[in-house]
Amino acid sequence: MTLRKGERATISIQEHMAIDVCPGPIKPIKQISDYFPRFPRGLPAAASRPAAPPSRPPLSPAEPPRDEDEDVDRLFGAYGASGPAEQPAPRPAEEEAADAEGYESDDCTTLGTLDFSLLYDQENNALHCTINKAKGLKPMDHNGLADPYVKLHLLPGASKANKLRTKTLRNTLNPTWNETLTYYGITDEDMIRKTLRISVCDEDKFRHNEFIGETRIPLKKLKPNQTKTFSICLEKQLPIDKTEDKSLEERGRILISLKYSSQKQGLLVGIIRCAHLAAMDANGYSDPYVKTYLKPDEDKKSKHKTAVKKKTLNPEFNEEFCYEIKHGDLAKKTLEVTVWDYDIGKSNDFIGGVVLGINAKGERLKHWFDCLKNKDKKIERWHTLTNELPGAILSD
Repeated sequence: MTLRKGERATISIQEHMAIDVCPGPIKPIKQISDYFPRFPRGLPAAASRPAAPPSRPPLSPAEPPRDEDEDVDRLFGAYGASGPAEQPAPRPAEEEAADAEGYESDDCTTLGTLDFSLLYDQENNALHCTINKAKGLKPMDHNGLADPYVKLHLLPGASKANKLRTKTLRNTLNPTWNETLTYYGITDEDMIRKTLRISVCDEDKFRHNEFIGETRIPLKKLKPNQTKTFSICLEKQLPIDKTEDKSLEERGRILISLKYSSQKQGLLVGIIRCAHLAAMDANGYSDPYVKTYLKPDEDKKSKHKTAVKKKTLNPEFNEEFCYEIKHGDLAKKTLEVTVWDYDIGKSNDFIGGVVLGINAKGERLKHWFDCLKNKDKKIERWHTLTNELPGAILSD
């Protein structure tokens, strides 16, 4: 703009406002996490408290005023900062190990945390999983809430055979279940080689349920008969190892009780329950029942059969059968127990079986021997089902 001689330069209101609001270069806005640093658990107590900021002499008139952001940075720089260098000093290996378990990743703030406890009851071969509560779960529904439930799964293993779940709680991101789920038939070998997968999911009525987060606990971390409590950040879904050792696959397990009754002059065989049975139907379940034979069976009268339990891989029978036989003759006999899947209109499917007797091995032989040795005493044992029985008739 050119001015004539004697004219004063005028500034429009727009130019005046632009000068006031744009005094200098724009500074980047700091994130709120810059003001609230997080530290892993396991750090020394001295490092967890900020040192008192050193007193500063009053600013001299010549010294320019410090920016507020700079003051905040100096204040929080007292946490663990021992020198001007920005790189943290290397920490010892013990401290790194503590961080590995205690560090709260970013998933904590986005997926939530889960509180639960585990107890391995060695005497009863049971794993009790108590799901207490979750906090700060990720919103999954349009209303900013979720309908969460917890699902348990033992790895490696068939999915539906060992899947347990809690009830669903509606419209909450901080659910409290206080629910105990129990796996039966858990052996010391399982505690060494198996891992418990705990998943939190959101239930949807009109579409597939949605995954929120999970955690995995190797069972070897647990001590027998001691409750261990966990408060763990949920993680994103981890891949499941598909290259499992096929030799470890099982058809399921069965809990059998044996007792020779002097009063009834016979062998009492109790079929209590099965666990983790193989799925034989298209819906991923089975309709199991159990048959027992005392062999050799010349008269073909030793067959007993339980009721059928519909659509389950963990049936509970609690049925008992009596074989009238002299105690001295039991040493010559063999007890054959088979588990079947009931089908309508076609042949029933064989799931698995177990043979107890003097020709058996391991726990099966020990169970039979303990029964013969201890009259009038009920002895319960879990046995692993196999898909083949020597000399057995595998047709119903």
